[in-house]
Amino acid sequence: MNVRIPIVMILAASMNPDTFSTEEYSIARLQRGEMDALGSVMSRYQHRLYRFLHRLLQDPIAADDVFQQTWLRVIEKIGRFDASRRFDSWLFSVARNLAIDYLRLRRSSSLDAPDDSGIAPIERLESAGQSQLERMLEFERGIVLAAAVAKLPVIHREVLTLRFEEDMKLEEIAVVAGIPISTVKSRLGRALESLRGRLELK
Repeated sequence: MNVRIPIVMILAASMNPDTFSTEEYSIARLQRGEMDALGSVMSRYQHRLYRFLHRLLQDPIAADDVFQQTWLRVIEKIGRFDASRRFDSWLFSVARNLAIDYLRLRRSSSLDAPDDSGIAPIERLESAGQSQLERMLEFERGIVLAAAVAKLPVIHREVLTLRFEEDMKLEEIAVVAGIPISTVKSRLGRALESLRGRLELK
């Protein structure tokens, strides 16, 4: 399905009185089938969501496509959203699943599959402390860091983006990624170690 959400809906959100409504009210309206509330919800999350997808997919066209698919899926599934949950965790989980589907279709391989060396990327590196990335972010912000992150496997870019750009807690990342907290910690540690190694080679 190649339906696209008009950009006008996004732009109109800034002039729509619903923009100033509470998040819960806008989501409740959307759940009742009031599609004019979509602009308000989109305006609240569009930049964060697109940034997350761009980090995962490393392709602006693909990120745009999956961004559109995410909002279409939100429209389809919003009636099942549990209002006791955080909406952003649910939204990012929807986007993440679509992004993973996109990558698997394009690459025809599992993200955890062994690479040319015969080792799965997630198993290659040892754990490292979270504080290492925090120190590097203070020192290496900008182009060098962004380029290093872009070269990491998608499962590592995902946890780094959610933790340090979206400022999500480990429990929230676990919900978005659909994995146990112990796996979040493991992936985050390996991602930090890999990133440190790449930056040390610069």
